[in-house]
Amino acid sequence: MKNFLIYLVIFGGQMSTLQDQPVVHLHPHQNFIPIEYGGDLVEFMNAPPVVQLPQQAPMQDSRGRPWLIEVKNLGPGSVTIVGGAQFSLQVPVGKTVSIKSTRAGYSSVR
Repeated sequence: MKNFLIYLVIFGGQMSTLQDQPVVHLHPHQNFIPIEYGGDLVEFMNAPPVVQLPQQAPMQDSRGRPWLIEVKNLGPGSVTIVGGAQFSLQVPVGKTVSIKSTRAGYSSVR
């Protein structure tokens, strides 16, 4: 039993170090994702039905990596994320999606 507890503590400590992606919360009723959220997990709660990505698709985040966000919809309703005239993605409650910027705009990542 003692060994099991030791393994559990070690495993739990390693799990916390695997989460290097910051989590940010979109303010309730805010209808846009700021460019500085690149590289983050953005959680929606009480978001409006439509949320805008930055108008100009950014090529890099603040860490110099390709601009990418993960979006998690916590509810209560589905949210459509739009970016320019070419990109629209519906995010149902409880789902997480990844969106990256491209030279042509935005695309979802599977």
